Amino acid sequence: MIRVGQGVDIHGFAPPGTRGLVLGGVPIPEGPGLQGHSDADVVLHAIVDALLGAAALGDLGSRFGTDEPAYASASSSVFVTETLRIVRRNGWAIANVDCTIIAQRPRIAPHRSAIVERVAALLGIPAEAVSVKATTTDGLGMLGRGEGIACTAVVLLQTQ
Repeated sequence: MIRVGQGVDIHGFAPPGTRGLVLGGVPIPEGPGLQGHSDADVVLHAIVDALLGAAALGDLGSRFGTDEPAYASASSSVFVTETLRIVRRNGWAIANVDCTIIAQRPRIAPHRSAIVERVAALLGIPAEAVSVKATTTDGLGMLGRGEGIACTAVVLLQTQ
């Protein structure tokens, strides 16, 4: 059996100098960081939502709520590790992950391979099973004005 899940996350930029930018578990020096309860890693948040959705196990907010002090400023890799444990415990294995980062800034291309490698390592799958793409909104909306970053993710799960 196979299942598909999708995830979407979006965060606005934090004030300059208040926190670093992390995408897919990779620090991006061209920050600024994103506002959020955890490290606001939109890539990992979208992947977690896609994994939970495919397995019909809820969503990021229901598992790792912003009302939980333990998750304040937490690395989103913690969410990935716990979600992977839950998904596997329910009999699922990840076949592939496909992400699209939507942002005017920073440029994603110089960091793409590092993001792919980190996501693959976190999920315990080959880098060839992880796709990371980037696009802009050509200046439209809050993302186009450079006010934040969004990410969509799709995962394919298969029974173990």
